[in-house]
Amino acid sequence: MMQQPVIYSVNGPVVKIRNTNVFSMMEMVYVGNRRLIGEVIGLTDTETTIQVYESTSGLQTGEPVEPTGAPMSVTLGPGILTNIFDGIERPLRALEEASGAFIGDGLAVPILDTEKEYDVSVKVRVGTMMQGGEAYASCPETAAILHLCLVPPNLSGKVVYAAQDGKYRINDEIIRLEDAAGRVHSLTLCQKWPIRRARPAAKRLPPSRPMITGQRVLDTLFPIARGGTAAIPGGFGTGKTMTQHQIAKWCDADIIVYIGCGERGNEMTQVLEEFTALKDPRTGKSLMERTVLIANTSNMPVAAREASIYTGITLAEYYRDMGYHIAIMADSTSRWAEALREISGRLEEMPAEEGYPAYLPSRLSEFYERTGAYETLSGREGSVTVIGAVSPQGSDFSEPVTQNTRRFVRCFWGLDKSLAYARHYPAINWTSSYSEYLDDLAAYYEKQVDPKFVKYRNEISTLLKEEQTLMDIVRLIGSDVLPEDQKLVIETARIIRVGFLQQNAYHAEDTYVPLQKQFLMMKLILHVYHRAQELMQEGVALADITAIGIFELIIKVKYDIPNRQPERFRTLTQQIDAVMDGLRTQKKEVL
Repeated sequence: MMQQPVIYSVNGPVVKIRNTNVFSMMEMVYVGNRRLIGEVIGLTDTETTIQVYESTSGLQTGEPVEPTGAPMSVTLGPGILTNIFDGIERPLRALEEASGAFIGDGLAVPILDTEKEYDVSVKVRVGTMMQGGEAYASCPETAAILHLCLVPPNLSGKVVYAAQDGKYRINDEIIRLEDAAGRVHSLTLCQKWPIRRARPAAKRLPPSRPMITGQRVLDTLFPIARGGTAAIPGGFGTGKTMTQHQIAKWCDADIIVYIGCGERGNEMTQVLEEFTALKDPRTGKSLMERTVLIANTSNMPVAAREASIYTGITLAEYYRDMGYHIAIMADSTSRWAEALREISGRLEEMPAEEGYPAYLPSRLSEFYERTGAYETLSGREGSVTVIGAVSPQGSDFSEPVTQNTRRFVRCFWGLDKSLAYARHYPAINWTSSYSEYLDDLAAYYEKQVDPKFVKYRNEISTLLKEEQTLMDIVRLIGSDVLPEDQKLVIETARIIRVGFLQQNAYHAEDTYVPLQKQFLMMKLILHVYHRAQELMQEGVALADITAIGIFELIIKVKYDIPNRQPERFRTLTQQIDAVMDGLRTQKKEVL
């Protein structure tokens, strides 16, 4: 009889066992008398290395380790939305009920509510042939989301039993499926899936539709496609978390997965309070009804931080297979990388740059490559979009996590400390940021908004770049030496910065701006710029144009014209033209 494996070494979250071959790589195990959850991360002919996802305080050598025979997995089913999980999908509310305010170790609580009943509509009958990814039942998970119960991707066969429509709990049998080998599989409302294995899809689709956020600097200058990837790097206090909050509140994704990876507990509390209080513009109910939170704060076990982003993206892929569009907010991948570094150090691995493990780039790519827009196995279309915050120390974008992240994302929204200190939000630097989705999304903007959208966007971007060059000259020798046309560029760029790029999250009309209004704002700014150029060519001084207050009027347009009254832009343009025509008339009379 084989002797039960026991611990011989404990080094923080890393536990080692000697002389055993009963484990397999990436297998989930129970460690010690408290049955802490762990995962096998290393195997040799003499020892097994385990990463423990709970606190190992009090763990002793000689305690047993129990294999499960299955990889580290999450439970997928109705009840995920509105819930709050830790990094390994343990429900924090249930843990609090079981142990109080301070979460104990080794607590065994159901991942999803096993007693709640759902109104289930069974979509198949006996004799139906089913393939992986097809829906066999549905139930309303929240007021906003209809949950589809899907055949696991690796299973197919004929339905030999199907329940009637009615109320069922998540572990009740709904159908039985007989595969080609004659084996019968019982399917309930839930299933399990390994967190480190991507769920399969039929086909990856090219990016063709933007994820609309209502934030002008993002939607217009640096858009992200549905199924795209973006990084928000910035130092302390530059607004990474608040930018992600704003995107999560207003983007047009069907479901939000918010991963608080190593962040402060008060920030996650703020997320909970805001998302619970905020009304969803689609349903008028709480935004939490289409949100799942994964909270693995800085005071929680560091190893679970490493697993949290895989847990989050697995939940997202599950809803993607139902045909939904999911946005993941990962805050922050730097804390996740720090967990990798700590565990790597305890494993005595050879460090790479700044102590991070040599496999940091490959781990980042594994995560970001699981995003995308897909045709699912059942023919639906769904997408997973990831927006990851990066927290470089001292706002140093040359550090390893930021540099390696840039290799795997196509949107880079670099936050600027000087903009944040000047109260310019979102504090996204328009000179260091970029988006590689512009060409992919051009057809959408031209068809759905206006054929001139991309042209105006490029002209706005060019003016901002020209201003950057001119301001270098101004800082050296002053603005008086500049010709009038260059002074107009600087003045127009100021309008763009203050009146267009800067956005007030606390103003009802400015916190979210539809694409049509964004286009009309660009059109108005450029119209005034070109009219001013014409007047200056006819001899009108720039000082005379600025004196009539048109530029300040344009800056206030974002507040003065409601989102639902775009027709007022035409009236305002006519009024501005009349005033500028008056300047021309005055100039002719003087001459």
